[in-house]
Amino acid sequence: MTTQVKLQVIDADAHVVETERTWDYLEPSEQKLRPLLYTSPDKNVSDYWLINGELGRPYFPPLSEQKIEQISKNAGRAMGTPKEAREMNDIQMRLDHMDELGVDIQVLHNTIWLETVTTWPETQAALCRSWNKWLADIWKQGKGRLRWSCVVPDLMVDEAINQIRFAKENGAVAVCMKPLEGDRLLTDPYFHPIFAEAERLDMAIAIHIANGNRRNVRLWTSTPAPGEGQSNSGFSVFRGPTVVLSWVLLMSNMSELFPNLRWGFIEASSQWVPWIYKEVENRYNTSGRDFPEDLFGSKKVYVTCETHDDLPWVRKYAGPNSLVIGTDYGHLDPSSDTSAILTFKGMDEISAEDKERILYHNPKALYAL
Repeated sequence: MTTQVKLQVIDADAHVVETERTWDYLEPSEQKLRPLLYTSPDKNVSDYWLINGELGRPYFPPLSEQKIEQISKNAGRAMGTPKEAREMNDIQMRLDHMDELGVDIQVLHNTIWLETVTTWPETQAALCRSWNKWLADIWKQGKGRLRWSCVVPDLMVDEAINQIRFAKENGAVAVCMKPLEGDRLLTDPYFHPIFAEAERLDMAIAIHIANGNRRNVRLWTSTPAPGEGQSNSGFSVFRGPTVVLSWVLLMSNMSELFPNLRWGFIEASSQWVPWIYKEVENRYNTSGRDFPEDLFGSKKVYVTCETHDDLPWVRKYAGPNSLVIGTDYGHLDPSSDTSAILTFKGMDEISAEDKERILYHNPKALYAL
């Protein structure tokens, strides 16, 4: 008689939402660098983080439960999360909610670093250090169920390496980086020491949708979206650069330079995989390069899928070992679906074997869990 082992379910893309408590881990000498919440004169809510006198990322909107329910209804997906859980003020509440959602382990990513937080190296280093210490504290209380991707001060590579080592010792499984960091693509040799350290420590590079080039962000956000009369959305600002960076990575020699390093493309959906696959295949063939049968697998590239993706079609190009799934827990945007795991389990068009890979085996491999 064979005993069936229940596999854990791993949410490859969940979030924490920063609050003023995030910066309590700054050293006394760094308190002058502490981000402040800026409140618009005509509103009673805090809108933006103020860092070094500059307005940074918007603060997570304090929406009413009724408003969140309406957004969820419009989107056709469950998006609400308890405030105390998404802000990590109540770790047990977060774990209890994970139980309700059928999730055993979440990999936590940041919210504030989706854009450049500051161009001051010392400030960047201090804020990254405080954030990483905050997540280390969360991990210690998380009963092994809350792993995380660290943020690093890319303006100070030596300090970035020190913070990666601290993060690894305190539950981190990946280094979170943007497809564009300042005026550099992520594949720039400038970042090679960071990649080498991540590879040495058996950590992944989590390329979460983001954009660290302020000029590029301004270009997209100042251009009216066709037919809408409003600025372009996160699709142009964040998803576009992330997908293009996947093409750059797959065309590059990064897999030869760092043969054991794993790359995760997080929160860009997976619907783009067939397109990028064909673009890479065409250019490999034209240049006479040998095209690998399992492109994403051979390059150790993983992609978070979403339940509204055409997964049988995507799977044909992604291969068996490259898709993972995330809920985007804590956010309210086109990728957010707190019930994604439960929905995915009920999808008849996905084989039981592929479900096991996407829910457990593949994210376990990506994050070396």
